[in-house]
Amino acid sequence: MNLLPVEIKVNVESDVRAALAVLRGPHGGATATRQIWFAEDRGGVAEGRVPLLESGVILRFRSGGGPDELTVKLRPCTREQLVGRFSGPFDADPLTYKIEHDWSGNQHVLAASLTHGHPPGTLSDAVAPGADPGAPIDAVQDQFLHACKPTVRIDGLIALGPILSTKVDDVPLDDLEVDLEAWSVAGMDFLEASIRVKPKDEDDAEKLDKRAERKQRKLEDAVRERGVVLSEHPGNKTGRVLTALAAAWQN
Repeated sequence: MNLLPVEIKVNVESDVRAALAVLRGPHGGATATRQIWFAEDRGGVAEGRVPLLESGVILRFRSGGGPDELTVKLRPCTREQLVGRFSGPFDADPLTYKIEHDWSGNQHVLAASLTHGHPPGTLSDAVAPGADPGAPIDAVQDQFLHACKPTVRIDGLIALGPILSTKVDDVPLDDLEVDLEAWSVAGMDFLEASIRVKPKDEDDAEKLDKRAERKQRKLEDAVRERGVVLSEHPGNKTGRVLTALAAAWQN
């Protein structure tokens, strides 16, 4: 099987605004401000659960700072369940399909995501109160779910959000190019610093893993050396945010 990129993330939760300013520094890239929503099962949310997330399915809407995006993601997943045309990445505008390893602390999972770009502002109706956020899911995204996660039903959805996102790409930290993204929602603030490690021609699986491990240590050290404290919760922020949004929706 072909080797896959590794996305490495570290999380910050204390004094996020100051941490973003410190890490961005004077040479950070352009800042994009976006709003993010997630779709979940309405019946599950009414019971205080997030069934799609619990089954490894994420439906994410992004608006602002460029085209709107609707992403259908499987995380965690396995290579075996990615079948047919979804066994390998592809780019067919306005669709982008990615498969990559997702590392956060010692948690290593595989993720597959299919993103459909839309003209700016066109997804706002789908996340409005009372709307059906499943309506803009296109035929290929529906096929992706049916082929690779056939046990999940996508109906009776509700949009949870918005989350305010501030993103800065290609920030130089030592010899790394780092993407920064801050989330603010439901009284919580998160900052994620991430890098991607791409396979090289000479890599085998072991070489790629070793290189990714070195890059992970470099990223963690680069953040700490700037006086920023890493979160004690290395897992992805999506689960914590969705759980908080579901609880808030009940109230």
